[in-house]
Amino acid sequence: MAPLSKAHTALIELREDLTGEVLAPGDPGYDDARTVFNGMIDRHPAVIAQCENPTDVVRAVRFGRDLDLNIAVRGGGHSVAGSAVNDNGLVVDLRRMHAVTVDPAARSVRVEGGATMSHLDRATEPYGLATTGGRASTTGVGGFVLGGGSGWLERAFGLAVDNLLGVELVTADGRTVHATAEENPELFWALHGGGGNFGVATALTLRLHELPAFSIALLLYEPEHGPEVVRVFREVVENGPREAGGGVLYFTGPPEEFVPAHMVGRLVCGTLLTYVGTEDDMRKIAQPLLALPHGAEVVGTMPYADVQCMIDDPPGLRNYWSAEYLTGLPDDVVDVFCAQARSMPVPTNSQHILFPYGGAVADGPAEYPVPYRDAPWAVHPFGVWEDPADDERTIRWVRDVREQVRPWSTGAVYLNFIGDEGEGRVLAGLGARNARRLMAVKAEYDPDNVFRFNHNIPPRDPRGRPVTH
Repeated sequence: MAPLSKAHTALIELREDLTGEVLAPGDPGYDDARTVFNGMIDRHPAVIAQCENPTDVVRAVRFGRDLDLNIAVRGGGHSVAGSAVNDNGLVVDLRRMHAVTVDPAARSVRVEGGATMSHLDRATEPYGLATTGGRASTTGVGGFVLGGGSGWLERAFGLAVDNLLGVELVTADGRTVHATAEENPELFWALHGGGGNFGVATALTLRLHELPAFSIALLLYEPEHGPEVVRVFREVVENGPREAGGGVLYFTGPPEEFVPAHMVGRLVCGTLLTYVGTEDDMRKIAQPLLALPHGAEVVGTMPYADVQCMIDDPPGLRNYWSAEYLTGLPDDVVDVFCAQARSMPVPTNSQHILFPYGGAVADGPAEYPVPYRDAPWAVHPFGVWEDPADDERTIRWVRDVREQVRPWSTGAVYLNFIGDEGEGRVLAGLGARNARRLMAVKAEYDPDNVFRFNHNIPPRDPRGRPVTH
């Protein structure tokens, strides 16, 4: 850290130079600005630079480098590990940069680095267009896409990175670069799953697809029927078109109008079948699920942007997640998955989720560093709770789920689904064969590992050895 006088002078200059706002401890709004959605994260940055434009981002990064401050980057702030904030460092806060510009003729959209899924989905909806987004409206687009990007539309339209056309980036030395398939192609490749390791993404351009209709079948069952429900859902998806997706989930019955009183506050098993198309076509596919005895249903055509809000994680709750990607879904795995639901803390906001992959995900470009692409199914224990007294049992439940399904794991993982689980899991999320190549790109664009508050890729030296800072 620089001497106090230098730091004080630099802070004054940053306040004067930044179009946006600069917050330090004690400033009005500081505590709100340092808060992320995961209530387990309580960090106190020295400076929060709320940037309005790429020039602000350049100034903020150079300020942090000049003072030798650790730098974290905040887009949506939805990292479960809390990587959007740090202690005693600089946060480059992009939330004021959330403009979304749709080009319907080119079927593309330019999204600024601080935009959330809600910004993106609401902007494209009037044109009958969409692209693969996260499963929550509050997720930041930048971190989601650069981390791979798994969501309800992926079986039809591919992973989010499969739809990435370009990235505008501020690098660790304060340069602005543009990455596309033609311009800085090696950097562009690395951004397909390498996350925020290479700079601050101030804007992304994404491919859009026609989405004239989107339909769902949300059905609630008694938990003891879970194994049969999962087997039927498996057959529906595996034998259905790629336009069908969704998931099976165990959760606490919410106090919603469509939920029967006897299911509220208790463990329930649900299926959410999503379909890129009309309700009539979706009902034909969903018929085996509809034929099972169920206690509640919401079936129909809904705006995709509204569906994105259905399982939003309320801010301020405590979060701990993980995932395992599976080689398949034989009956043994079905039984293990359902058995693990019995130990999930209830009532909480936790969810025990099984997602199908395949379709356009499996058919996507094999060269990108997203090694979970060929997994047909994934288990995602999603621990969300309010009382710190539940920390131990909820975290233990998440880890137990992973342990129980690990015999069927491919070994790969989607990094956006996990927190800080060590270097081995980062490697599993990038793919061992991609690691050296990613480290070389890191060494070119961030040789000092400035951007390390993430699932980190260390730079490598000329002998191929990782460089740590």
